[in-house]
Amino acid sequence: MSRTRLALAVIGDEIGPSLPEMLSFCRENDVRRLDMRTVDGRNLLGMTLEEVAAIARQLKAAGIAVPTFVSPVLKWPAPGKAPAGGKVDFAFDPATCPTNDPLTHAFDVAEALDASRIRVFSHLRYPGFVSEDLIAPMRRLFDLAHRFDITIEIENEPVCNVGSIAELAAYFATLPAPSPYLRPLVDIGNSWSMGQPPSDDEIARLAPMVDLIHLKDRDVDARRTVPLGDGDVPWARELQRLLKDASAPEIVASLETHCPQDGRNATAKSVAALRRIADEIGVEIV
Repeated sequence: MSRTRLALAVIGDEIGPSLPEMLSFCRENDVRRLDMRTVDGRNLLGMTLEEVAAIARQLKAAGIAVPTFVSPVLKWPAPGKAPAGGKVDFAFDPATCPTNDPLTHAFDVAEALDASRIRVFSHLRYPGFVSEDLIAPMRRLFDLAHRFDITIEIENEPVCNVGSIAELAAYFATLPAPSPYLRPLVDIGNSWSMGQPPSDDEIARLAPMVDLIHLKDRDVDARRTVPLGDGDVPWARELQRLLKDASAPEIVASLETHCPQDGRNATAKSVAALRRIADEIGVEIV
């Protein structure tokens, strides 16, 4: 059995848009953690702290912990750079933030949720990106991470400059030294959706730093996301090779179902699949 256990979480709005839907799902499926992103179609980064605090109180009253604020930080164009792609899911316009400092506001939101982690991106993909382009925004985020004692989790996202697991591993290889305040948020399904399943070497390089993963599955031929266990991603193998080199005693395994046509049922099916897969490979789920 792996010495690293998995802490099951679900990204709340994958269940449904409203907080009551999220909370009833948790009761029905014995889920005790929600990673929060939007409520009623509004990103929490676009809410006032009073609005976020009201959500946090309801979550706490229901006994639900929030490991991660699944923020859209840097999921917007870099200054002076035109994005190469089209429509982006869950992109964010910093001008819609209720303060003139969306980065500090993001950490304030995470603190209001009592989240120990905040998800960030690498700006919307543009030609000519190099890792040095992230030095300035990451320096600011590091300062905030130290001030708030909240870990930055940088996710590989296909529409962003760090899109695949290979690009995530390459980015971390450029950093002078690992920081306890910066970790890779490994999204293996995203890499598969780009036609770039991660290699053993890429996973081995990232695994010792990982304390949060996103899980989704992919029907490669149909080019669509499906409930966990229904697609082509070999999740038993992927979890085994990640956990083999993991050093964290616990990794948050957060389900990002991405099946909006039937979110609640697809997420329930994914929760059951993750529990089944973990049992098959001898990994404890808490």
